[in-house]
Amino acid sequence: MPRYNPSVVEPKWQRIWEKNKTFACPRVPNGEKFYVLDMFPYPSGDGLHVGHPEGYTATDIMARYARMKGKTVLHPMGWDAFGLPAEQHAKKTGEHPRRATERNIANFRRQLKMIGFSYDWDREFATTDPDYFRWTQFIFLVLYDTWYDPEQQRGRPIAELPIPPEIAEQGEDAVEQYRAEHRLAYQLEAPVNWCPALGTVLANEEVVGGVSERGGHPVVRIPLRQWMLRITAYADRLERDLDLLDWPESIKTLQRNWIGRSIGAEVDFFIGTFWQKPGIPSQREYEGWRRDRELAGFPRKPDESCLRIFTTRPDTLFGATYMVIAPEHPFVDRLTLPEYREAVEAYREEASRKSDLDRTELSREKTGVFTGSYAINPVNGELVPIWIADYVLATYGTGAIMAVPAHDTRDFEFAQRFNLPIVPVVDPGDQKQVARDDVLRGKVAFVEDGVAINSGPYNGLPTSEFKKRITEDLSEQGVGRQAVNYRLRDWIFSRQHFWGEPFPILHELDDSGRPTGRIRPLSPEELPLDLPSNMSFDAKHETPEPPLEKAPAEWLFVTIDGKKYKRETNTMPQWAGSCWYYLRFIDPKNDKALIDPQLEKAWMPVDLYVGGAEHAVLHLLYARFWHKVLYDRGFVSTPEPFQKLVNQGMILGEMEYTGYQDETGRWVSESNVEEIGESRFADKGTRRPLSPI
Repeated sequence: MPRYNPSVVEPKWQRIWEKNKTFACPRVPNGEKFYVLDMFPYPSGDGLHVGHPEGYTATDIMARYARMKGKTVLHPMGWDAFGLPAEQHAKKTGEHPRRATERNIANFRRQLKMIGFSYDWDREFATTDPDYFRWTQFIFLVLYDTWYDPEQQRGRPIAELPIPPEIAEQGEDAVEQYRAEHRLAYQLEAPVNWCPALGTVLANEEVVGGVSERGGHPVVRIPLRQWMLRITAYADRLERDLDLLDWPESIKTLQRNWIGRSIGAEVDFFIGTFWQKPGIPSQREYEGWRRDRELAGFPRKPDESCLRIFTTRPDTLFGATYMVIAPEHPFVDRLTLPEYREAVEAYREEASRKSDLDRTELSREKTGVFTGSYAINPVNGELVPIWIADYVLATYGTGAIMAVPAHDTRDFEFAQRFNLPIVPVVDPGDQKQVARDDVLRGKVAFVEDGVAINSGPYNGLPTSEFKKRITEDLSEQGVGRQAVNYRLRDWIFSRQHFWGEPFPILHELDDSGRPTGRIRPLSPEELPLDLPSNMSFDAKHETPEPPLEKAPAEWLFVTIDGKKYKRETNTMPQWAGSCWYYLRFIDPKNDKALIDPQLEKAWMPVDLYVGGAEHAVLHLLYARFWHKVLYDRGFVSTPEPFQKLVNQGMILGEMEYTGYQDETGRWVSESNVEEIGESRFADKGTRRPLSPI
C-alpha cells in the first residue's frame, strides 16, 4: 500500500474541490436545510492560532455529515476585519489599514484552504468591504429611525412616535429633541476610559487597577460625546426569549445575569432650586413641590429640584440616612459648598483614574467625600446628607442612590467608615442565624425580608406587603412609581478610531462653523460612506478626539441645499459588523437590499452556531438585539438568529521552561548557553557541556 503523502494528496483534492465548487451551496435549499456557522475570525497578522481549527473542525464534521444525509448545507466563512491592531500598524508604518487587512485575510484564507475545510468560498466577504458595511450603515439608520413602544412591545418607525401636545407647541426643535430621547440610536456625553499612551478609549474589561490591561499604561475617565444604542429597551425580550433557544444553560444564565432585571421603585428626593441656608433646601419650596406633584403626578423625567433614585427595597425608605451620587453626576458642582470644593475636586480626580469594575469591586475599601448639601426624604421630611462616592456610577441607573446602612452591606461599611447614622427599619424576628439584637442596635446589616419597624404608619407590615403599599402611596403623591431596572446598560456604540465603519450622519453647522445640534442622516441611496483613502496617520495621537477630525476637508465637510454639514468623526465599534454577518452569508451579492426576504425565510435561523464561551455575553447579546430590531421592522422573519449554540472548549497548556545544568549540577543562565550541535549545548564561558532540563 503506497504511503500517504499529505503534501501531495491534499493539494490535489483541494484543487479539485475549488475547480468543481464541490461545497458551493445553492441559493435556495433543496429539501431540508442545515445552516452551520462558525464565529468568524479577526484576521490578525499572526495568522491562525490553534483555537481556530479546533472549532472549525467541529462545524466541518457536522457540515459533511449533513451533506451525506441529503441536507442542503450552508457553511460559509468570512472575516471580522475592522479592529485596532490594523490601525496601530498604520500609525507605525503609514500603511493604510485596508492594505494590511487584505494581506492578513489572504494569509488566513490560504491557511484555511490548506487545512481543507468544506466552506462555500463563493460567499466570502469581510466586514471592511464597502459592499458589506454599506448595509451595516443601513442598519444603523434603521436603529436611528426606530423607537420602542412599551405597550406593543416592539420597535416602530420614529414617525409613529406620539408627540405630546405640550411638546408640539414648543416647535420643531423641541419635537426633534423628544424624538431623540426615544430613538434606539442617540447621542450622549458619557464617561469613558481614555488611555493617552495607547491613543484610544478602552472598555471597562480592558482596565485593571487604573491602568490598561495591555501595556499597563495609565487610564483616566473623561466625558466624551458618544453614540449610544438603547439596548435596554429590549432587555425584557432578550431575557424572555432565551427560553426559545437550544443553548447551554450556563450561557443563558450568563446572559440573564448580565441583563440583571430587577423590580422596584423610582423615588424623587427633593434638593430644591434655592437654599434656605447653605446646603439646606427651602422648606417652603419643598411644600409647594409636594402640592404640585400631587396634582401633576410623577414626571417622566426629573427636573433640577430633585435627585431621582431607583431602589428594589422601597420598604427601607425610612432607614435612608444619607444619599450618594457618582463623582460624574451633573449636580456635583451645584451641590458642593465652597468649603468642601477642594476635597471634592481631588476625589473626582482620583475616581477618574479607576475603571467601573475597579470602582464597584465589593471587597475594596469604601471611600467618599461630603458635599455639604442635604436632600429631603419624601417619606418623612427629614434631611439626609449628600455624599459623593465612586462605588456609584453615573452610567448605571440614575447615578444617585439612597443609602440604607442597616439593610445594605455596602452602605453599612460606608456608614461605619464615616460615622453616619444607622437606623434599622426591618425586624428579622426569630430568623435562624441572625443576631436580632445586633440588627436592632445597628451593629450589623440585615439584608433579608422581615417586618417593618421605625416606619411610621407602615410598622408591622411584612416586607412584601410594605413594598406594594408604599409604592402605591408614593405614586398617588407624585413622588415615586413602580419601575423596572436593569444591570444591562445602553451600548456605547462609538469609538475614537479610524479603522471602523463611518457613521452615516451629518451635523449641521452655522455660519461660523459651529454645530447647531441638528442632525441629518444620510439616505440609503448615499451609502456606502467609505473612509477617506488619502488619510495620513498620526503615530502619537495623544488626544481623545477621533482621528477623522483630521480627515481631508473634501471628505469632512458637505454642503447640501445651501447648508453646511460636518460628517460624524467617531466610527462604529468592531461589534457592528459581527452583529448581522450571518444574514449576509445567505445573500452576499445583493446590491439592492440587506437580504432577499424569500432567501431569509428559506435559510433562517442558523441551525448550529459554534464559537468560544468568551463571546457568551457581548457578541451574542448585541447580535440578538440587532436581530430583534430587524424583526420588528420587517427585515427578518424569525425572532432569534441562532437556534442552537455550541461552545468549543478552551485550549489550555502549561508554559514550558527549559533550564541548563553542567555536570556539577550548577545552573547556567540561558544567555550563556551556546548550541554546538543537534540537541547539544555548552557554557559559553567554560565550554563545559550542558544538559537541558
